[in-house]
Amino acid sequence: MRGLDYKWIEALESVVTQGSFERAAEALYISQSAVSQRIKQLEKFLAQPVLVREQPPRATMVGKKLLGLYHRVQLLESELVPELTNSDSERPLAISIATNADSLATWLLPSLQQVLTTRNIELRLAVLNEVRAIEKLKSGEVTGAISLESRPIPGCQADYLGRVDYVCVANPQFVERYFPNGVNYESLLQAPAVAYDQHDDQHQLFLKEHFNILPDNVRTHRVASSEAFVKMALAGVAYCLIPSFQIQKELAQGSLVDILPGFLSSYRIYWHHWQLESGVLEEVTQSIVNYARNVLSSTWLKFCQNIELDSSCSI
Repeated sequence: MRGLDYKWIEALESVVTQGSFERAAEALYISQSAVSQRIKQLEKFLAQPVLVREQPPRATMVGKKLLGLYHRVQLLESELVPELTNSDSERPLAISIATNADSLATWLLPSLQQVLTTRNIELRLAVLNEVRAIEKLKSGEVTGAISLESRPIPGCQADYLGRVDYVCVANPQFVERYFPNGVNYESLLQAPAVAYDQHDDQHQLFLKEHFNILPDNVRTHRVASSEAFVKMALAGVAYCLIPSFQIQKELAQGSLVDILPGFLSSYRIYWHHWQLESGVLEEVTQSIVNYARNVLSSTWLKFCQNIELDSSCSI
């Protein structure tokens, strides 16, 4: 039985990325009818559609899985062929990573500094919440993902990176205005908060689990930037949950105040990646894992020392 012809998937990938059959044909240097024929052959082979024919065309769920496979093969080929032919490739290796905003704002880019300066890499970052990050890895749209999920998906493995501890902060003027008698059910109903987006359930869980407050009862700004969280808190327009190591300077200076001393909302994070890695991909994994484990463990120990905890501060 004949297997998949990667020219069929190449045509699908080109139509989706170029946004039309006409531009896909130009990119592949073939006729528009040839592009259409290749996709029809693919759909006939699979006995189901791979493309939603609208403007612009988009891949079906099956099509997305095929594109994920195609991207993986491209990535492995770009590493393997130069090694087999004993030649250097001038084309950069595209590596896509799904990350949450907090990791991007703190430790992720420094972890990749060495490999980015010594290797011919084209980095592509997708800032997503942890659930959507795993979905991108599952579909093959990214080569690695940072997530709270500890269980790896088939064909991948999950490496523990460390724990991230969130503190609840605001500036002193905000505290005087909204929390003169402390943080409680009544004061939290009045105080505006900030969350990442509608998919961010961290703040919702904080309100529900600790104060029995439904999220819909609270005024919440939606800002898709971890750095903007800090700026909004500094400006006194909202309080927020933010990683403790991201605001150590602000806490030390007093420009931000921990409004719930002793409270920590802790999460364990993992690096999800393909099991079969070599070369640059393996270097990326090692860089991320080693750097994150060092930074996250050291910042946690430093935080413990600052708040004078001992036995309860375990990683």
